[in-house]
Amino acid sequence: MRRFTLLLLLLAFAANCVARDETVEELKGRLANARPEDRPVLCIRIAQLQVKNADRLYTDGHVGEARAVVEDVVAYFQRARDAAIESKSHLKNVEIGARKSSEKLADIKRTLAFEDQSPVEEAIHRLEDVRTALLQEMFTGKKKDKK
Repeated sequence: MRRFTLLLLLLAFAANCVARDETVEELKGRLANARPEDRPVLCIRIAQLQVKNADRLYTDGHVGEARAVVEDVVAYFQRARDAAIESKSHLKNVEIGARKSSEKLADIKRTLAFEDQSPVEEAIHRLEDVRTALLQEMFTGKKKDKK
């Protein structure tokens, strides 16, 4: 019975930790001290939160702030790409995250006035460059010799 109670307490603690959403600033703080193999995942999470923030800012009419946040999205996906290539881990996750974020930015772009679309379009192109670099790393990297 004691083990069962302990297990329930651990599950409740874990659920509490998972349910709590970290802010962008908290994630950025964690990134500074993260292990190299953990950095791609943190960068992806930061970029995804920033996509949501950009959508909210554009919806609220804060175009200047939204542009800065979109630049942040690209910067963190570029950092995720670099960290994934360096650590040889999470390449696929970064590529998938960049693709989904690119699609979301394309959806956001369609809602904007013509003069506000250019920075978002540029960000989409830069995310596609991130994806291309990751795909090249995944599929044209050195193959292991089979005997």
